[in-house]
Amino acid sequence: MCALLEVNRTGYYEYLKRETSCRKIRQQALLKAIRKVFEESRNRYGHRRVYQKLRQQGHSCNHKTVEKLMRENNLSPKRKRKFKVTTDSKHHHHVNPNLLNREFAMTKENRAWVSDVTYIDTKEGWLYLAVFIDLYTRKIVGWSARADMTVELVLAAYEDAATRTGTTPRLVHSDRGSQYASADFRKVLWRDRCIQSMSRKGNCWDNAVSESFFGSLKSEMIYRTTFETRNQAIGEIFNYIEMFYNTTRLHSALGYLSPAEFALKGKRVA
Repeated sequence: MCALLEVNRTGYYEYLKRETSCRKIRQQALLKAIRKVFEESRNRYGHRRVYQKLRQQGHSCNHKTVEKLMRENNLSPKRKRKFKVTTDSKHHHHVNPNLLNREFAMTKENRAWVSDVTYIDTKEGWLYLAVFIDLYTRKIVGWSARADMTVELVLAAYEDAATRTGTTPRLVHSDRGSQYASADFRKVLWRDRCIQSMSRKGNCWDNAVSESFFGSLKSEMIYRTTFETRNQAIGEIFNYIEMFYNTTRLHSALGYLSPAEFALKGKRVA
């Protein structure tokens, strides 16, 4: 090889050493940047979001290299699973048809909100969380957390959303839970001239946006924390939603912008 290239053998091996050394320096710099992004996400980001954040920051890197470095250095979100049923669909209330029909892409804010209820385990007992999500920005526009899974939980989250946005949506989609099918919730929607849509029985994909948010909330925060009290859990939920998810977390459905950045971008275009 050296004869073919007409180069000195010693110089060739020195060149290979320099290349190896430079490659190590570049990887060390990249690993440092990866650690910073990972830690800033409070150890919540997997390799895909870390890669997207690095690209936004101007780093030139390959997603496979990012994945490899994170795996080799044990930089991965901790996940564990629990299960508790939160949907009581065995009731005698009227059930609305699925008018949303999985049309999750909206062109403006407050055209449609989706909602769901989940649970958080604490040493004081279960805490239930209801959220309303705007389908355009994927922002959590309203939420409420209480010890009881009643219609008041959903009503509080809905009123929180209406207060924050200063408006109400054309359509609200949820599962068939008794809270959403109750007369009290229907009266509020009727008052606001809001159309109600419900998922088909046992079909979680009809409310995939809410399911996706709860999956992120649980894997990135809830499952990695032991809550002594409900108030502690509520504080952590507030930090996750208001200080992370809505404002800085990269959302794959929004081109890896946060809901706040996507909403701002939409207003600039308009």
